[in-house]
Amino acid sequence: MKLGSVAFAMMLAAMACTPGAGTPGPGSPAASQPTSSEPAASEPSSSEPAASEPSASQPTGEFGTVEVASGQPIKLGTALVITTADADLGTDSQYGAQVAAEIKGQVLGHDIEFVFQDDQCSTEGGTTAAQALVSDPQIVAVIGTSCSSAGIPAAQITSDAGILMVSPSNTAPSLTAPETHEEFYARTAHNDTVQGAAMATYACEELGAETAATVHDGSAYAEQLQQVFADEFVAQCDGRITRQEAVAPTDTDMRTVLTTIAADPPDLLYYPIFTAGGALMTQQARQTSGLEDTELAGADGMQSPTFLEAAGDAALGVYASGPDLAFAGDFYSDEFLPAYEELSGSASPLSVFHAHAFDAANMIFQAIEDSATENADGSLTIDRGALRDAFFAIEGFEGITGNLSCNETGDCADPKISVAVVAPVADAGDDCGASTEEVCFQRIWPED
Repeated sequence: MKLGSVAFAMMLAAMACTPGAGTPGPGSPAASQPTSSEPAASEPSSSEPAASEPSASQPTGEFGTVEVASGQPIKLGTALVITTADADLGTDSQYGAQVAAEIKGQVLGHDIEFVFQDDQCSTEGGTTAAQALVSDPQIVAVIGTSCSSAGIPAAQITSDAGILMVSPSNTAPSLTAPETHEEFYARTAHNDTVQGAAMATYACEELGAETAATVHDGSAYAEQLQQVFADEFVAQCDGRITRQEAVAPTDTDMRTVLTTIAADPPDLLYYPIFTAGGALMTQQARQTSGLEDTELAGADGMQSPTFLEAAGDAALGVYASGPDLAFAGDFYSDEFLPAYEELSGSASPLSVFHAHAFDAANMIFQAIEDSATENADGSLTIDRGALRDAFFAIEGFEGITGNLSCNETGDCADPKISVAVVAPVADAGDDCGASTEEVCFQRIWPED
């Protein structure tokens, strides 16, 4: 497969730091590949109305429509973290979406173009990225965000604009809770009510932990995940939570928090935070008196080569919960991963949500095919409300991550959680996930 032929435009935000039934699955033959440059719009003749302007007979819809002229691409936005220390998380998803477009080729005879924005894994970044995307009337849908803190404002902004947004990696429970769900928001990632419960099960049943402490960084992701874990650890295991502490994402000295935790040493310290903070927490926990016998565990936000490099030798033996792709099948190993490697130049995925981004993109493609009006002149009319309804109506979509069906508040995942441990690559074999040359996250639970 020759990659890189998808027509896409890079449009970074200006910041300071900055298949359902009857639809072919991902292994189906690709349509003709798009060219590497954006097709030029043909000039309308005097006797032919411009395809980009709706006629009186075309639907306007409650939330408006997108008119895609003949020969013009369908534009999808992405709002993913592609800078900062957490760039592995978003870049991994971006590659997943691009591979989906490359394999798909075209949707209803139109190429697929991406407009990239950076969510910076922050509330401010999510706001800016979403505002930039909704300002473009040709954006049909958005894949994003990476981080739940960015997803909360972005979901409101895109929903207010009637633009479907599908996240491959937002996991905070509040995003799909009935009382806080935004109408045009969905996700292919698991809900952390599942991840927190799975990690609690592993902690008591596999590690034999009777006590645990947690640390979060104030992000919606970390704060909500550690709380689910704590509640489930007590409920499932009759365990005791010794401390629940917090740090700031910008903190570099974790010793005060760690010393407080060490006063009543827990069997397990669970800190489901991100790359930079996770690496510092790991290194400093190893150096804290009283925590020598405490097991250390993070989550999917730490499963990246950048974390492994930053934490160094201290990372060995650290556990991390996250999505389980061990069951993904031959398409994932034989087609997706080689395509990902060619596009990214990386011998292994950068993080753990690339397959979720691939599925999100393909579900959007299906929803467009199910809802768009194909006009006689080769143009498309995409009603935003109909697109949203078509997406939420998807059932039994055969994706890499499982059979996906969306509920009324946007949870579409077929959630499966695994636990990995940082181990030498030479010992991990085929169970390696994110890795450096020396170490990787080795999947160890559940047993196959």
